[in-house]
Amino acid sequence: MSATESIEDIEVQLLLEGIFQRYGFDFRNYTRAALKSRVRYCMWGEGVASVSALQEKILYDATCWERCLHALSVGVTTMFRDAGFYLAFKEKVVPLLRNCPLIRIWHAGCASGEEVYSMAILLREAGLYERSLIYATDMNAALLARASAGVYSKDKMKEYNENYYGAEGKGSLTDYYLPHENGFIFRDELKKNIIWAQHNLATDSSFNEFQVILCRNVLIYFDRVLQARVHKLLYESLALTGALGLAGKETIKFSPFAECFEPIDRVEKWVRRIR
Repeated sequence: MSATESIEDIEVQLLLEGIFQRYGFDFRNYTRAALKSRVRYCMWGEGVASVSALQEKILYDATCWERCLHALSVGVTTMFRDAGFYLAFKEKVVPLLRNCPLIRIWHAGCASGEEVYSMAILLREAGLYERSLIYATDMNAALLARASAGVYSKDKMKEYNENYYGAEGKGSLTDYYLPHENGFIFRDELKKNIIWAQHNLATDSSFNEFQVILCRNVLIYFDRVLQARVHKLLYESLALTGALGLAGKETIKFSPFAECFEPIDRVEKWVRRIR
């Protein structure tokens, strides 16, 4: 490691500590390589030449922090992302939910919300939406506001439709949205059972018991210490026999709770809590 890289690592650590002390957002146990790339993106966006200069600007300018939070957090997703995952939900998880009088689902780290609406659509098509509550959480309040509005760009619709058909949707996505300015907005009847709330996986605790939890493409950004914390949080939040859905590069296998789960679908990373 060069002297410059070593100094940058020190600066990044100080930046993350400063963000935690000033704003309460804890990025200190995120994987460093991806985080440093985002920090450099923030430096470029703010027009500063060093991490220390970025730190000073963030600590003294809350609007600068709001801009950088969007860059530092994971805010990108898509409807029916990895269609096979949602097909597995329909075929293997939905049958487990048929006898539940109330189905509570947690989308942990929901980002811009497309996957939340995807789940709402599948629950509606399965006849389960009326007795379901979907809790959609993210640490980024600005993303949550956009997600709760349910307004998206029309240039994404082709991709969304392809994913929907890949998940073997029963109808057409046009059944669920209306035209809105240069895009579309999801209908109110699809939004009514969704609760949007700010929650930080790195610092916050369990807040309910759920029959289904989705935490996808989130753990890959955490180091082992933070992954262990989040695995504990997910375990404590999941009802016995409840289903947990992860993403392709994520696994429960090496967590402290690995033996508390059994696979529902090994390929699509659905597991069920058995103890």
